[in-house]
This record gives sequence, C-alpha cells and structure tokens, in this order.
Amino acid sequence: MPARTLSKVLPSAMLLAGACLLVPATAQAQSEEPNSSIAACLKAWGKHPFGSNPAYRTLSTSVKVFGIGQDTVDKQVTAQPALVLINPGVNVMGGSAIELLNPRGWYCMRTTVNVMGGMEIRVHCDARLALTSDGTTVLGNNPENKGVTVMGSTRVERVGCGQAS
Repeated sequence: MPARTLSKVLPSAMLLAGACLLVPATAQAQSEEPNSSIAACLKAWGKHPFGSNPAYRTLSTSVKVFGIGQDTVDKQVTAQPALVLINPGVNVMGGSAIELLNPRGWYCMRTTVNVMGGMEIRVHCDARLALTSDGTTVLGNNPENKGVTVMGSTRVERVGCGQAS
C-alpha cells in the first residue's frame, strides 16, 4: 500500500479502534449506574420490602423544549410494592409534568433538569419518592430541592390522598 493511502486510512482505523475500546467501558458504566442509583434510593428509604438485589423496572422520561414533547405518566397500579427507576427528565422553557400514580410505587428518580420553565412532579399520596442526588436551584423556586432548577420552578405535589388504593 502506498504511503499516501496508508496515511489516510491509519487515522480512521485508529478512531474506529478507539471507539471499539470505549464502547464496552461505556456499556459497563451504564449497566452499573442504575444499580448504584437504586442502591442510593434504598439507602435513603432505610426500611424497604425489596431485599438486597431487587428487581425493578425503568420509566423513561422525556425531553420537553418550549413545551413540545410528552409528559411522563406511570398509571400502572400493582398489587405488591413496585420499585421503579426513573431516568432523568429535562424541561427547557416550557411546562412539564411527571405523574407517578401507583399507590404501591417506590419511585427512585435519578434527577430532573428544569431550565426557565415549570416542572410538576405528581406523586400518589401512598407512594414513596427518593432522588439519587441533592438538588440545586439557581434563580428559581425549588422548595423540595429535587433535581436541578435554573430560572424556573419545580414542585412536588401529592395526589390521590384520602382515596381508596
């Protein structure tokens, strides 16, 4: 192979090899991350019904920009306590809602990011909610200190109180 061709192929091959080396590390870090999030929530709750290696499901949240996008709703009501990991929600310059309506839900929220907008987190009165990290508020209103709020407001509201579950 001529030197000129090799010099064009070599950088691309090195980038591809580097990317291949990073993919397993990234996949491993992602697979370990939810477990550490679950562990943080279980520790925050103290006493819980899930044991040391609990099964859980993951609730994906959405990204909303200027109010465009879908809200996140968990309406699945279970007969037994259910552990649910909630992936990060992002709201930029609009309104957003996350509804966690299972009265037997133990909701573990990784974080929320709210920039110049309003975010409401509605949690069933009998459900549990824990956040895996401390919150941060900059020029906004976030009295429960849930997630990251910049020039906006994040509010947690209990719903379904007094109703049979």
